[in-house]
Amino acid sequence: MTKIKFGTDGWRAIIAEEFTVDNVARVSVATGNWVKQRFPDSPSIVVGHDCRFAGELFAETATKVFVSMGIKVHLARGFVSTPMVSLGAFQLKASMGVILTASHNPPSYNGYKLKGHYGGPLIPEHVQEIEDIIPAAHGIDLATIDLKKAEADGMVAIVDLETMYVQHVERNFDLEAIRRSGLRLGYDAMYGAGQNVIRRILPDTTLLHCEHNPSFKGQAPEPIHKNLIEFSELIKKGGIDCGLATDGDADRIGLYNSKGEFVDSHHIILLLIHYLVKYKQFKGKVVVAVSTTPKVEKMCRHYGLEYQVVKIGFKWICGIMIEEDVLLGGEESGGIAIKGHIPERDGIWMGLTLWEFMAKSGKKLEELIQEVYAIVGPFSYDRNDLHISEALKQDVLEKCSSGAFTRFGDLEVRRLETIDGWKYHFDGDQWLMIRASGTEPVLRTYAESDSLENARRILAACKAAIGA
Repeated sequence: MTKIKFGTDGWRAIIAEEFTVDNVARVSVATGNWVKQRFPDSPSIVVGHDCRFAGELFAETATKVFVSMGIKVHLARGFVSTPMVSLGAFQLKASMGVILTASHNPPSYNGYKLKGHYGGPLIPEHVQEIEDIIPAAHGIDLATIDLKKAEADGMVAIVDLETMYVQHVERNFDLEAIRRSGLRLGYDAMYGAGQNVIRRILPDTTLLHCEHNPSFKGQAPEPIHKNLIEFSELIKKGGIDCGLATDGDADRIGLYNSKGEFVDSHHIILLLIHYLVKYKQFKGKVVVAVSTTPKVEKMCRHYGLEYQVVKIGFKWICGIMIEEDVLLGGEESGGIAIKGHIPERDGIWMGLTLWEFMAKSGKKLEELIQEVYAIVGPFSYDRNDLHISEALKQDVLEKCSSGAFTRFGDLEVRRLETIDGWKYHFDGDQWLMIRASGTEPVLRTYAESDSLENARRILAACKAAIGA
């Protein structure tokens, strides 16, 4: 029996190795039992899948399990994004949402994400409750369950989550302002599940990788610069004022300015706070993961906003968003949510917010970043994912735990944060963070300094110190 564990964001495994029909059915039995216990009166689940191999098979497997347990399923036909399933769970007043996706992981993976009835990630303790009751075998004869009959009996309803999402966008953005602005926009879907939305709402946008390719051309659909070189080069040729990219399930954002330069999530978070507070007069708490720039705290002080730091994994942010008045929740990895939408990361929603900001202000992205720098000061950030042996990884984590690192190169550690991983603060607003990934076999290292060159120098010093 495979032990199934939910990581930072859902259960993920390699298709046909551990990610099999039987294992998806086992997880679905646990999910169904939890839903029936929590929502005994007319339980229902929204089910969708992204663009990955066998997505439809796995979505139908989950649906068969739920139907066999007497749970109504709102089933999306064709691929959908994670925000679409989350929005669907909320708008359809379902007990839960399930999306079969491995997000930004390599194409050999698939995954299983759990969404709460409020339209965001299921909170950690509820995820744990489901994980704890995953059976050794599902015990269901899947071949005998007829989904056509279930549909005729009213146990399965086919839903168009993409149109529901597009209509939600149309109600919440001044799309006319963006269309009339003369802005030349670009969008790279990375062959992911967001590929139809921009085509539908802003048809003049220059599109890249907006076709179905479940192998993602062999590239992990994570919207970081090294995976977006083709998009960057397209922008550098001229004619695009701002480029938006989203990951495989369209909940993470990547962004480029008119020069084809990557704009990281730290800058995006600061831009969003600046727009929402100064231009839209919004208020609320800001909640960020520990891997995010301390400049966010400086921005919050400037605008008189409450500020909180949490562990990595959007589920920790979501838990606060559903209980408190939160303006923005964000992570270094490109997962950001804002007031006025569901408590869910949404790459397209964040991109549209920034495009609306550009359209309404009449300013370039580069000019808006200068407005942010006027408040918090300029900075640069970089990240290095180290694919090292498990033995070396454990050795590094042990050294971090024991306080062995007191300096990196010529930088002396002044303060240490251990909310999740180890974040070493140096003089001059510089920092380095070391953390083992919760979803992949890598050691993540993050650094910030006054220039990209200096941020990379810190990462190189870290690599030397740990012997990678």
